[in-house]
Amino acid sequence: MRISTGGTIATLVDPKIILATALKCNAHGIIISHNYPSGILKASKEDITLTEKIVSIGHILDITVLDHIIVSRSGYVSMSDEGLM
Repeated sequence: MRISTGGTIATLVDPKIILATALKCNAHGIIISHNYPSGILKASKEDITLTEKIVSIGHILDITVLDHIIVSRSGYVSMSDEGLM
């Protein structure tokens, strides 16, 4: 489900909307993903901070964040696989 649409360098992501959507779907776990039009496959400091916030709030709501995947034309990176969450 699309939560946010942004420009070529940024988008506004509200953790409340992400987790409210998960609650409405009665989800026990979620996977977050977003794309990097630049093609850079490395989680930014902002990506890590946002993921930590969503994981923390999800824990309170009993919703597990399974992964945060960053996608580009050249491939993808899993923050879970990289040990970033």
